[in-house]
Amino acid sequence: MASTRARPGSNASSLMQDVPGSYPESNNSSGEQSNYRSLSQAVYARRAEYVRPKHVRIKVGSWNTAAYKGTEKDVGGWFVEGKGVTEALGGLSVNDKEQPHGQGVPDQSGMDEREDVASQEARYARKQPTIPKGDPGSLPGNGDVGLYVLGLQEVVDVNSFSEALRPYTDPSPANKWKDAMSAALPNGYTLVAEQQLIGMLLLVYASPELAKDVKSVSMTSVGTGIAGYMGNKGAVTARIVLGETTRMVFVNCHLSAGADKGALERRNWDAAQIVSRTRFDPIQDSMGLHQSTGEQIGDEDFAFWCGDLNYRLQGIPGDDVRRLLMLHTRNEYDLSQRSARKIENELRGATEAVKSRVNERLSISSVSSAGSASSTLASPAPSIGGARSSIDTRGSTDSTQSTAPTLIDEIAASDDPTSLQTTLSSLLPHDELHQQMKLRKAFHDGWQEGPITFLPTYKYDAGSVGVFDSSEKKRAPSWCDRILYRTRRDRLAYEAKLKEEEYARKKDEEMKANGTDQAGNDEEILYDYDPDTDAAEPNDDYDEYDDAEEGVVVTKEGFEDEIQLEYYTAHQRVLSSDHKPLDAVFLLRYDAVVPELKAKVHAEVAKELDKAENEGRPSVTVVVDKHGEGDKDKSDDDPANFEGVWLGDVRFAQGKHRTLTIANTGRVPASFNFIERPVAVNQAHGIAPKWVDLKVNGAPVSSSSKGTNAISLEPGETCTVELELRILDMHIVHELNEGLQELDDILVLRVEGGRDHFIPIRGHWQDSSLGRSIDKLTRIPEGGIRKLQRQRPDSSKSKRRSSGESEDAAPVRWSTPRELFRLTEAVEELSTRVVAEWEMVHPAEDEHGDSAAAPTDPAPPPWVERPAWPFDEQCWTERTTSHWLDALGDACNALDCDEPLEASLPGDLPKMQRLYVLASLLVLFLRSMPDGVITEDLWPKIDAYLAESEKARYKPSVDDERTAIQEILSEAPSHNISFILITSMLERSAQEIAGSRKVEEELPLSPTRRTAGALKRMAHLGRLPVAPMKEQSGTAMARVFADVVIRAPTVSGEKARGVQERRRVEVMEEFLKRDEPG
Repeated sequence: MASTRARPGSNASSLMQDVPGSYPESNNSSGEQSNYRSLSQAVYARRAEYVRPKHVRIKVGSWNTAAYKGTEKDVGGWFVEGKGVTEALGGLSVNDKEQPHGQGVPDQSGMDEREDVASQEARYARKQPTIPKGDPGSLPGNGDVGLYVLGLQEVVDVNSFSEALRPYTDPSPANKWKDAMSAALPNGYTLVAEQQLIGMLLLVYASPELAKDVKSVSMTSVGTGIAGYMGNKGAVTARIVLGETTRMVFVNCHLSAGADKGALERRNWDAAQIVSRTRFDPIQDSMGLHQSTGEQIGDEDFAFWCGDLNYRLQGIPGDDVRRLLMLHTRNEYDLSQRSARKIENELRGATEAVKSRVNERLSISSVSSAGSASSTLASPAPSIGGARSSIDTRGSTDSTQSTAPTLIDEIAASDDPTSLQTTLSSLLPHDELHQQMKLRKAFHDGWQEGPITFLPTYKYDAGSVGVFDSSEKKRAPSWCDRILYRTRRDRLAYEAKLKEEEYARKKDEEMKANGTDQAGNDEEILYDYDPDTDAAEPNDDYDEYDDAEEGVVVTKEGFEDEIQLEYYTAHQRVLSSDHKPLDAVFLLRYDAVVPELKAKVHAEVAKELDKAENEGRPSVTVVVDKHGEGDKDKSDDDPANFEGVWLGDVRFAQGKHRTLTIANTGRVPASFNFIERPVAVNQAHGIAPKWVDLKVNGAPVSSSSKGTNAISLEPGETCTVELELRILDMHIVHELNEGLQELDDILVLRVEGGRDHFIPIRGHWQDSSLGRSIDKLTRIPEGGIRKLQRQRPDSSKSKRRSSGESEDAAPVRWSTPRELFRLTEAVEELSTRVVAEWEMVHPAEDEHGDSAAAPTDPAPPPWVERPAWPFDEQCWTERTTSHWLDALGDACNALDCDEPLEASLPGDLPKMQRLYVLASLLVLFLRSMPDGVITEDLWPKIDAYLAESEKARYKPSVDDERTAIQEILSEAPSHNISFILITSMLERSAQEIAGSRKVEEELPLSPTRRTAGALKRMAHLGRLPVAPMKEQSGTAMARVFADVVIRAPTVSGEKARGVQERRRVEVMEEFLKRDEPG
């Protein structure tokens, strides 16, 4: 690669560097010999073997047809065949034998037989061709041009609101132009790009030889018209790639019209919008790799911008311009012609206007006499052909005249006042486009234009060669139609210039801040010179153009191309529009990839890199240990030929442990780390899926991180990676149940300087009843959700995704979910046994305060401190331990398999902890229901009833309120029964707790229980009444279950949320208490 220009930003490298499995370029700072490169870099280094230089002539044409009918009949003549050029007015000197016109220039010997202007204008008619007969053509055309790029404006009337605001583009005008081009081009030319936006049309045709090299074609449009987005103004753009090496962009635009300052600023805005909003499709290279993002204007190697830019001549009277230019165009006519007489009349009118303007200026200044005022008008320059005009009388100009000279005075004072180029040179400084480029307001970032040696292209009388607008408006002639071009070298040079200016500005500010800008006035100051710093330039980085020859353009892919402008002129003798068409011819030398040769080089390079990798690249081996130490689950059977991490059957909350051993089996030290893996749309980003936790050498690593720290291994050393799976996230459980996600993912281990290792992780999810609605749960057959899962064919993802549909289609088997019934029954039964055992182990005191227990103070029962026992999370002190989580997973598995719940729990688990596990499973089961027990549809009705009850004069009894709420819930019978099942269990639990020990309903005054009973009773006489234990327990349980049972719509406002929360708790409380008797 030393002989090539390294380009870090090249497309080949940028496409490869983000692909896992590639060989990243190694930064070897230790000095060891390492010359490994990526495959794309190595192939690029041998580009001389598969790239061949080619030449192509590119013709770019632009024409505003002004919606005239029949203009398409002229396109073949002027654009394809190069006809309609007036050499004297177009800047061409066809008789100059030494001028290098290149190959393919038509023979000019037939110019004498070309139809004269009079005959051409006499036969002018709408919808008919207007190209002069007998014109052999002055520019290269036909088969000598390999790429034709035609930009047209106003192919429809954009001044019509019906066209400008049309919500779609009418393709019929484009079809007419395509038919005309196809008929004019030689056989075999192909339309490779086409884009239309209302009146703008861009057509790109390639020769048969060139069409094979055109790839990655992308077209787009940008509207900047009405409201800044409509398509009556804007641009159509195309991007192509030639030979897989050279990016080319073609822009055809129509900018805002108008001669005032506001219109000028709008034109600049239009151009800026076109650049900023244009986006192309990502490029695909020969290896099938895509860019990550699309390109825009500025990323290309060569850009061509044509169209009606609408920039005008500023600061000079239009009458002067028209008069000057018609002095030249009249020489194309015989004085007896109608157009010649029209020009003479225009000249006389313009002369009188100039005289009037000069006399008015003189009368205001009062500097000269009235007699000398008439001499300020300089005589017009004689015509080029020597023909004498009726007003061609030379006068003298008073040198003492203090009045500012007119434009005609400037022409008269120039070296050659009879030259057309002299006239044009005096007009071009007034051109708005050139002015805006100098002011860096538009087209200043490297854009350039060929020499303008032709008359302004706007505005003419249709049907005339050289009669400028003779209508009442008499619009001033202007070069509205332009063709600009820019190379990548031009753009980079401009950016470098900006950097230099910014550096110089900062230096000036620094010198002013330090006072060194005035140091030159102090002769006593001595300057120290440090060659290491003072001689350094701000941008001494390597420049790809440092060694490039003048005119050579280094493309974005790193190839060297050359481009040369051959012609840039207007076709004066095309009469069918009020704009004259113009075109530019470029000769491009570019490098083209030969696909067959590149495929051969690619295969050879891949083989060489593979050999180099086996001989000296860092290499590691990954060994998957099937089970970790202490993993009691040994029943996992690996699928055949699966070499990754197989997790077997995975249940909710079940722990799975696996170990990876990474060993350096190479000859050199190896450094590796886990990197972010490629993910699908619905997958979480990170080095591992959310359901896997990693430890590298004992250090925990977040699965959502983008990478781990690098670990270095000497040859023979090993590293241990622990994987633990425990699915507790209900969102993941829901997606696994519905088949939206699978336990199938990968880990990507990147070895620095080596190849990437892809480690698959796979498991089989066991469906769970968690995360399912009551409607689905009531359809599960006896035997549990696992039985239903085993009945389904386990063959495809599509069938798995349809499981939800099969459950919905199954008949309703239960009035309430069987799982809910089993859970509430188990919790109620176990809580009763736990309370009873507590009573036996901690007997009550007698009336004298004596107890049969030990004299030490016994701990109070947990339901005294936690009224919501056993559903209060504060009671579940072991809930974060692995033993608890394993027990929770076993209980959930028994629930899903329709097995006894308590029997599924570990034998060494205390009965109190068993109750806590089942209570937490019940709360989790209810919280995971998507629609809850009381749904969002039912709650507003209950809420409305409660609101009315609060306003009622007489508050209804508890039983009345319960009856009213149940009537509302009866609209969903399974939900109603589920709610009664839950509240009945809670009510019985509260009664059991309240009746366990009456003395526990009151809190003791003394910390000990040895105080005499009489004294204790006396002490209690002055205390405030305490709420009964049942009431405390019921309220606490209502607060716990209100959130998991009731789904209420989201309300705004803190007060509204507080009211909603209070009413939810009240609903639960209503079913946990009874009316007091009497």
